[in-house]
Amino acid sequence: MSANARIAEPDEAISFEELGLAARNHGLLLEALRYDVTPIGLHYLLTHYDIPAVDPGSWRLRVDGHVEEPITLRLDELREQPRASHTVTFECAGNGRAKLSPRPVSQPWLDGAVGTATWTGTPLAALLRTAGVRPGAVDVAFAGADHGLERGVEQDYVRGLAVDDCLREEVLLAYEMNGQPLPPQHGFPLRLVVPGWYGMAQVKWLTAVTVLDRPFDGFQNEIAYRYVETEDGPTKPVTRIKPRALMIPPGMPDFMSRERVVEAGAITLEGRAWSGWAPIAQVEVSVDGGDTWKAAELGESGERWAWRHWSFAWDAEPGTYWLAVRAADEAGHVQPVDQPWNRQGVGNNMVQRIPVTVRPA
Repeated sequence: MSANARIAEPDEAISFEELGLAARNHGLLLEALRYDVTPIGLHYLLTHYDIPAVDPGSWRLRVDGHVEEPITLRLDELREQPRASHTVTFECAGNGRAKLSPRPVSQPWLDGAVGTATWTGTPLAALLRTAGVRPGAVDVAFAGADHGLERGVEQDYVRGLAVDDCLREEVLLAYEMNGQPLPPQHGFPLRLVVPGWYGMAQVKWLTAVTVLDRPFDGFQNEIAYRYVETEDGPTKPVTRIKPRALMIPPGMPDFMSRERVVEAGAITLEGRAWSGWAPIAQVEVSVDGGDTWKAAELGESGERWAWRHWSFAWDAEPGTYWLAVRAADEAGHVQPVDQPWNRQGVGNNMVQRIPVTVRPA
């Protein structure tokens, strides 16, 4: 089966089907970047199939496969396990897809498929140690209760992750979001939280954790979420989040175009930056669409897996401008000015650009 999404024709508009996906799967309103932790209702949301109806009384989590002692846990038993909380920035791998040219046909994200929440649950590693991972274990498969068809394949949503990644202490089986029980749309009663990875790894409505003695070859790893540039070319998996910075749009918006209008004078531009590979090292701002760049000031570094605040002082004179912002991390990854195109439209961390009119004060 091809790993490639269909590519829209040059003059092809977004379809009713894509609009339907956009209505179901909402992004962050960029003015909500002001919050250190995103309120639950503003956090981005992607649901592959339907939100399943889960009865918490009969729900169980199975931990089985290539283990010494398979275990089954009720939700109350999970809550009795060791407890941890981490503030983590999630981003959909398809964020920015609608801005690509030519456009891969799928969920048409602009910039807002992101959010930061505080997740509370039990560390996955402790549960795997209790079950006893046997020698020779390679991957762990995580199965959700959501079920549907994708490219003609009927399936539960299942993702695999290497055993070594699963044993990182920050990986959680989360049952709370921002101090509240998981809402239905975010995976009630239990979801996986893998800090630093794109959203496809954060399996919701979790029902089973299966340790494998072979590489996981399910649809969501081997067909979906692959970097592929040509029709029959090689592919590689989508994994960690590339560096990205976003700006809170300044001033006031035009209702339809969202273009901004600000008053001339001293303006503080600000926003957030993050990377799943390494801490943010630098954020730069351009007021000429990306021809010249100046360093922004970074806020205090907080939790490792949460976004970082940045700000920039702009002496705005009357005229029209394209504001842009880009980030770099400590591992040397730099956000590109031009699109990193691929046929599935994943990992597009091209810089954000905002049209602004500055009028006399």
